[in-house]
Amino acid sequence: MPRFLSPSETNLNAAGESLRRGELVAFPTETVYGLGGNALDGQAVAKIFAAKGRPSFNPLIVHYAGQEAVANDVELTDFARALAGHFWPGPLTFVLPRKKDCRISELASAGLPTLAVRVPAHPVAAALLRTARVPVAAPSANRSGTISPTTPAHVADSLGEHVSMVLAGGACSVGLESTVVDLSGEKPVILRPGAVTDEDILKATGRKVGYDLGNHDKPRSPGQLLRHYAPRARLRLNAVDLEPGEALLAFGGVRFVGIRGGGAASDLPEDRYRNLSETGDLIEAAAHLFSMLHALDAAGNERVAVMPVPDQGIGIAINDRLRRAAAS
Repeated sequence: MPRFLSPSETNLNAAGESLRRGELVAFPTETVYGLGGNALDGQAVAKIFAAKGRPSFNPLIVHYAGQEAVANDVELTDFARALAGHFWPGPLTFVLPRKKDCRISELASAGLPTLAVRVPAHPVAAALLRTARVPVAAPSANRSGTISPTTPAHVADSLGEHVSMVLAGGACSVGLESTVVDLSGEKPVILRPGAVTDEDILKATGRKVGYDLGNHDKPRSPGQLLRHYAPRARLRLNAVDLEPGEALLAFGGVRFVGIRGGGAASDLPEDRYRNLSETGDLIEAAAHLFSMLHALDAAGNERVAVMPVPDQGIGIAINDRLRRAAAS
């Protein structure tokens, strides 16, 4: 089992030293917990892929302490700088062309001419990046394809002995991976939806961005594989009632949700029921999504009915995760 360490100055210094030595460190961001390795060290990056069982064609996001550090490795366009001014540090990742003298291991880019980069807002992540003094490649700290971790316990349950150190910073506030926007082409396009929406970008910059949420055999960013974020349980989406034996992942009120053959959702025991947001708040639902899927999985449920979530705002990101989690 990994060591859980508080983010004290002493522990942050130890974690930074571990990263510089090529070891892996799990740490909190505002989105999910990341499994970090020195992005300048190809062997450290390879350890990330091995620990997660991640396909080598699936690129990683590299985390930096600030925008100017990012500019060392990628071509920051004017629009990228404008977006960074509004949303960094924060849950927004850019896909940009690698510079010719890019220092980052090519394995982190999965052989692509681009690199996914972000400056996280979580105070522990920011402190670790300052202390480490190296860019940190950090996908979610879980086995590839499974539910993303939003607490230190989720990291330990999924990775176990594959990570020696977890900086414990409590539950993640956003609870969904960062929005990924591809800025390497003529038109910006969101490859993975998250807390920063197309409406947010339009309001901040006056520029529209499109979406490319398809499934890719050779993804341009994390989160584009068909089956991803998946629990052991089988999910049935857009459910308006329950089949016998199903657990329920609800959204909003359940007063009129019944069980086929008799019974009501409101009578389900706690181990078969979770509500993303009883008031229908999409931000609250996003923060609860992965932790509630973890809880229903841990209870041993084999089938989970999921109530409809509005496909707007951050609901687009929630539904993207649910569709990939439900894919067979």
